[in-house]
Amino acid sequence: MQDSKLNNNLMINIVNIVWGYNCQTDKVQVLLVQNSLGPNANRWGLPTTLLRANENAEEASLRLVKEKMGIDLSNFNTEQLATFSNIKRTITGREIALTYMTYLPYLPELTPGYGAKDVKWFEVDHNDQQYLLKNQQLVFETLNENINENEFYNNIQKFNSENNLVSDHALILRLAFKRIRNRLDYLPTILLILGDNFTLKQARKVYAVFLKEPVEKIDNSNFRKTHGHLFSEVGIEHGKSGRPAKLYKLA
Repeated sequence: MQDSKLNNNLMINIVNIVWGYNCQTDKVQVLLVQNSLGPNANRWGLPTTLLRANENAEEASLRLVKEKMGIDLSNFNTEQLATFSNIKRTITGREIALTYMTYLPYLPELTPGYGAKDVKWFEVDHNDQQYLLKNQQLVFETLNENINENEFYNNIQKFNSENNLVSDHALILRLAFKRIRNRLDYLPTILLILGDNFTLKQARKVYAVFLKEPVEKIDNSNFRKTHGHLFSEVGIEHGKSGRPAKLYKLA
């Protein structure tokens, strides 16, 4: 009976980390939503939806992007991150989060969808121990690198203040940044945010964000030698003054 009751109360959420790139500011972006319903009303967090009975998790992650932003994407732009199932992750009942990362090839106009009071792009910055998401006066932090997962969940109410992201989204984002950073040398899918093609300078700017260092520290010649095999040359950049830069795509 207890197992049956647990299954009846169990909710499965799809949480999506949506990445973008602002070509005007050369900043990596993350999409955050201000909730309008339920116990998290007025709080900011990652786009979230309930998994429906007639869809798989990948379909739900793409539906979430379409509902929140009006964009149809292929599976190529979305990948699974991890499952978060700690029994303390929410205070309203047992909820499991299946998390995905989606790479948008351009920044669309944003209109809040159902359950959203507001939706904004937040540019990525960092300090020594965490990444920062900034939009004017609004600043949110990923979970500090020195705090382990058990410590976080055992003290989740302390971390879950109105000035922080809802539930365990700061922890989810920490893992998302770590996953991308760890794969930069062999599977840099984050570069999908640059669109169909990009220059090596643009790629180095994205790398610099996740490596937490100035782009000037990533030498162009060395970068070409160490990472050139990850890219395919597709042409040259037109419409810019000076020597045209070569354009690449993910190999």
